[in-house]
Amino acid sequence: MNTDLAKQVKDDIVAQIKNDELVLPTLPEIALKVREVAENPNATIDELCDVISRDPALSARIIKVTNSPLLRTSMPVDDLVAAVSRLGIDFTSNLAIGLAMEQMFQATNDMIDHRMRQCWSQAMEIASTAQVLARHFTRLKPDQAMLAGLVHQIGILPILAYAENNASLLADSLSLDKVIERLHPALGAYILRSWDFPAEIIEVAKHYIDQSYQADEPTYTDLIQVATFQSYADSDHPLAKVDRSQLGSFKRLGLDSDEEVTQLEALSEEVGATQSAISG
Repeated sequence: MNTDLAKQVKDDIVAQIKNDELVLPTLPEIALKVREVAENPNATIDELCDVISRDPALSARIIKVTNSPLLRTSMPVDDLVAAVSRLGIDFTSNLAIGLAMEQMFQATNDMIDHRMRQCWSQAMEIASTAQVLARHFTRLKPDQAMLAGLVHQIGILPILAYAENNASLLADSLSLDKVIERLHPALGAYILRSWDFPAEIIEVAKHYIDQSYQADEPTYTDLIQVATFQSYADSDHPLAKVDRSQLGSFKRLGLDSDEEVTQLEALSEEVGATQSAISG
């Protein structure tokens, strides 16, 4: 790894942020429209359906989620109005906003495109795990947990966009990894703040791999942190070597006992079903 290159890129990106010159990803138009409707206390299901129906692929995925084991519904639905009626406006809007993010995780450069798609794939895995954990271990909203999982690595996007136009960084994957590791949490929080996301979701992006993170009660950050560490279990990733019994996030979710592995493995089928439902 070229440490000088990593430092140079880090300094360059930080300077662009300070000078308000960094080109940030913008929230997809469909997500903006969905949020606008959802934030209106007088919004109706028909109004939300009118927005979502403009994106047939998104509509199909919302119907798929509604019919999945994720919701354990007895009667299948085959149209968007029925799906949104079943899910409710809040759940539907969080799901739609999260799924709309997928279009942002692609690039023209093959290597960068591969990294972005890997990032989105991991986001879906983390989101699925967090959603299940929220339902079983907290009173937090499962749909909000899912949204947090889908956006928690959004800070990687501007770094990869920078790399796409920087031949030296593009050719040095170790330096690129180091820059991503150092910068993406703060960048993610910066982006989500610019999108007017809730404070608890901004906190997720900033602290989800912060091993010293503390809270008085379970948070969405705890859910994403536990899901992230669980995703690296039995791998050679550095996070797999961390003593999870010392992490506050595991303790706050009641996963600090000898039964932790058994508890999480028991949920693996439910996590898999959730991931299958949201993956399109």
